[in-house]
Amino acid sequence: MTVAFTLSRYIAKQFVLSVLVMLASLTGMVCLFDFLDLLRRASAHPNAGPSVAAEIAGLHLPYFTILILPFATLLGGVFCFWRLTRSSELVVARAAGISVWQFLMAPLTSAILIGVFATTVVSPLSSIMYSWAEKLDQRYLRSDDGPLSISGGSLWLRQADQTTPHGIAILHARTVRFHNTALQIGNISVLRLNKNNDLISRIEAHSGYLDHGFWILDQASQTLPNELPSAVGRIVLPTDLTVNRVQESFASPDTLSVWALPSFIVLLDRSGFSSIRHRIHFQSLLALPVLSGTMCLVAAGFSMRPSRHGGVARMIGSGVAAGFLLFTVSKVAEQFGKSGVLPPVLAAWVPAVAGLCLAITLLLHLEDG
Repeated sequence: MTVAFTLSRYIAKQFVLSVLVMLASLTGMVCLFDFLDLLRRASAHPNAGPSVAAEIAGLHLPYFTILILPFATLLGGVFCFWRLTRSSELVVARAAGISVWQFLMAPLTSAILIGVFATTVVSPLSSIMYSWAEKLDQRYLRSDDGPLSISGGSLWLRQADQTTPHGIAILHARTVRFHNTALQIGNISVLRLNKNNDLISRIEAHSGYLDHGFWILDQASQTLPNELPSAVGRIVLPTDLTVNRVQESFASPDTLSVWALPSFIVLLDRSGFSSIRHRIHFQSLLALPVLSGTMCLVAAGFSMRPSRHGGVARMIGSGVAAGFLLFTVSKVAEQFGKSGVLPPVLAAWVPAVAGLCLAITLLLHLEDG
């Protein structure tokens, strides 16, 4: 038992070191290409120099770290297990009666813990830094009106009508503009419904804006059931939305940490915004530890074949190809999830579970023949 524990600790140390070196190398390479692309974009803007490009690229660093972690686990694991097999250390361990599952438990646990650390610690840091990077990108490298520009110039939202028990208010603004930290809207229609979806009133306004928990609607008219429209001037509607929350609903889910996503998803659903992207991102972060552990087992299954059997290069190449195939499957599943064909839970978890089944099958074959 002491020998198995000592061996497992040694393998885990080698595995973690290989993964960290691979993670640093791949992340540095991706950040270099990101920096070059930012330099290309900055060349078209006189106010953006190399320092701005370098700052944005540096802020992207935690984001790329999370994105690359599964590949770093795979490639680092392949290198580690291949080197231990080539030096006959694992061959001697198996000859001494130590099973694959015994000495893989420590690196598997290490891979899962690295994934947990990335999800719980690196993800919040990544969301903050990625949000700063988006603001710098918007300030220096873009010329549109920000995240709201992707809405096609209009805004639909559904929110709780705080003046009516269990009522809702559906707001449609035909023009939307984000200017100087204020959300300005125009040509507004608001339908206020009770809990039975019966119409309470219809409000039409020429212009309005969102300010400190209230929609301020100017030049408004109100139509009650079975009555003619009447001008009321200004109408104030309470809301739990803020300008930042409206921006975040259109911004990338990567700007939100794993801790903030559940409550924000609830807010999006209550406000009528689509939360599919945020649900998939949240489930992907939860699945990251499992995916990291899966990559560890895939690496072991493809790289622990003794050298005397031949075909080592082919086996290692097959392992790398299997990892990239798993990545392709995960991206396809993600697109199916965003289109609504697959539930977000399945879109995020199916690739990790499928890869885990593949890895366990390979290791069973390796252990039992």
